[in-house]
Amino acid sequence: MNEIKTDVLILGSGGAGLFAALHVYDNNPGLNVVLATKGLIGKCGCSRMVQGGLNVVLNPADSVEKHFMDTIKGGGFVNNQDLAWTLVKDAPKTVHELEVKVGCFFDRAEDGQIHQKAFAGQSFDRTVHVADLSGIQIISRLTDQIFRREEKIKILEETRGLDLLTTEEGDRVIGAVMANVRSGEIFVISAKVVIVATGGSASMYKISAPSFDKTGDGMAMCFRAGAEFVDMEMLQFHPTGLLAGQSRLSGSVLEEGLRGAGGYMINGLGERYMERYDPERMERSTRDRVARAGYMEIMAGRGTENEGVMIDMTHLGAEFVENKFPGMCERVRDIGKDLAREPVEVSPTAHFQMGGVKIDIHCQTNLKGLLVAGEDSGGVHGSNRLGGNGICESTVFGRRAGDTAAALAEQEILRPYRQEQVEKIKRRWLYLYKRSNGVDIYPIRDEIKLLMWEKVGVVRDGLKLQEAVDRLDELLEMAGQACVAKGTLNRYNMEWNDIINVTNWITVGRLVAKSALLRTESRGSHYRSDHTETDNQNWLVNIYLKNKGNLQLENYAKPIIASKFSANDIRKSNIKY
Repeated sequence: MNEIKTDVLILGSGGAGLFAALHVYDNNPGLNVVLATKGLIGKCGCSRMVQGGLNVVLNPADSVEKHFMDTIKGGGFVNNQDLAWTLVKDAPKTVHELEVKVGCFFDRAEDGQIHQKAFAGQSFDRTVHVADLSGIQIISRLTDQIFRREEKIKILEETRGLDLLTTEEGDRVIGAVMANVRSGEIFVISAKVVIVATGGSASMYKISAPSFDKTGDGMAMCFRAGAEFVDMEMLQFHPTGLLAGQSRLSGSVLEEGLRGAGGYMINGLGERYMERYDPERMERSTRDRVARAGYMEIMAGRGTENEGVMIDMTHLGAEFVENKFPGMCERVRDIGKDLAREPVEVSPTAHFQMGGVKIDIHCQTNLKGLLVAGEDSGGVHGSNRLGGNGICESTVFGRRAGDTAAALAEQEILRPYRQEQVEKIKRRWLYLYKRSNGVDIYPIRDEIKLLMWEKVGVVRDGLKLQEAVDRLDELLEMAGQACVAKGTLNRYNMEWNDIINVTNWITVGRLVAKSALLRTESRGSHYRSDHTETDNQNWLVNIYLKNKGNLQLENYAKPIIASKFSANDIRKSNIKY
C-alpha cells in the first residue's frame, strides 16, 4: 500500500480547510501540507454555497460585546462562551485578511466603507457580503491563494478519508487511510497533525440544503477514532428552503437577507403568520423560531398545497429585489418562478449542525494531533446559529487551526502507523466488493432520510426519538452487511461511495437522536413537543457523547462553559432569548 508522509494533513476544502492550509504555510513555508478534498477544489462543499455573508464588527456604533451577546442569546445560552468570544473577537481581523491578503471584494456602501446588511436575530446590521453569493467569492479567492503555494501544499482531489489512524494507546491521531475515488486506490497518509474540516451531515434529512458530497464523513471518522462530541441534538433547520418537487434544487436555501430586507412569511391562507410566534421581531426572528413557525403552520393545515409556506418579496418592488438579490432571483427562475414578482413556496430545510467534536479555542480535541474546525466542531453556536456566523466560524477557526497545526508540526515527529489497524480499515471497506450477496444500501438511504425528518426533525418527542435511536442502531448493522454489485470495478464506483456515505450518515444520526432524547426540554433548534419549556434550572448543561468501544455510545452532561457569565447569572437575571 502506498504511503504519503506529510507534516499536516487537512481533510476538507471549504472555508476552514483552505484557510487552515494558508496559515500553516504562512507560519512556516518549510512545512509540507496535504489538502484532500472529496470533490474538486473550489467546486465542492458548502462554503461556496454561502449566500448571505459574514458577521463582523466594523462600525464604531457596533461592538464585539454586542455581537457576542447576540450570539449567546441566539444560542440559548448553552454556547461555549470561550469559543463564542473567540469567534466575534477574531472576526474583524479575519475579514481584513480576506480583503487585503486573500483578495475578496466585499460590497461597498456609498461612503466607500464595506457595506453591512441586516440579518435576523442581531441587534446591529453587521453582515458583510458580495451581493447574495458571498461564498463563491470567498472560496474562489482562497483557492487562488492555495494554487500560488502549490509547491508546499499538495492537493488531492476526489480523495476521501475512510478512517483516522491512531497510536496503540488510542490517544493520538497520526494520519488517515484514504481512498482515491477516481482510481479506487486505498492508501495511507502519515501526518504529524491532522485537521478535519469536512462539514456536517444535514443531508441525511428528506429536505436538506447541503451539497450532496457533504455526508458527515469527518464527524464519523472522529467518532470512530474516539473523539468527544458536544450538543449533537442541536441541528439547525433553515426556514426558507426552496420547494421544487423532485428537483435537486428542492431544499436549497433562499438566503436570510430576504427576511432581513423586509420579506414576509405567509401561509397558504395568505396570513403573515409570524405574528403568532414572535410579534416583536416577526420575520427577523432567529432561524429556529421562524423554521418552527413554518413547520407548525404546515402541520396545522395552513400550508400550501405542496406542504410548504411562502416567502413574499413583492411589496418591496421588483427592481429592488432583482438588484439586491440577483443570485436568489436566478435560483428561483431555474424552477420557473419569479421571486421579485410573486410569492415563492418554501419549507424548513435541514441546514447546519451546531453540535460536533468538542474543541478548545485552538481547535484542539481530546485526541492529540487531531484538530477540528468549522461545522465538524461543536460549541460555538449553542442551540442555534445566527445567519452570517457560519462562514465566520469556518474562516475564524480555520485560521486558528492552521496556526495551531504549524506550531505543533514544528515540535512533533512522524509516528509509525500500525499495519494491523490499516489492514482492519482496508478490509472493512473493501469487503463490500468481495461479498457474493448482501444488503442493498439504497432502501437504507431512503429510510434514514425519512426517519430523521419525521422522528428527529423540526419538532421532536420522546417516543419518536426512542424509536429513531433503536432503528438507527439496526440500520448501522444493516449497512455493515451491504455489498457492491458483483463484477463492478472500483474506479469511480458510486455505489461503493454511497455505502460509505450512508454509513457515516447513520453514525452521525445516532449521535443526534441519542442527544435529542436525553435533553428533556426545548431550547433553540431542539424543540420537544412533550417538553415545550426551556428549563434553565436543570438544562444549562452541555451533553457529551463518545465511542466507548464497538461504536457504543457513552453519554454524560456537564455545566455550560461560562467564562463571561455563569449559569446562576442567567437564572437570576431571567434572561430570555
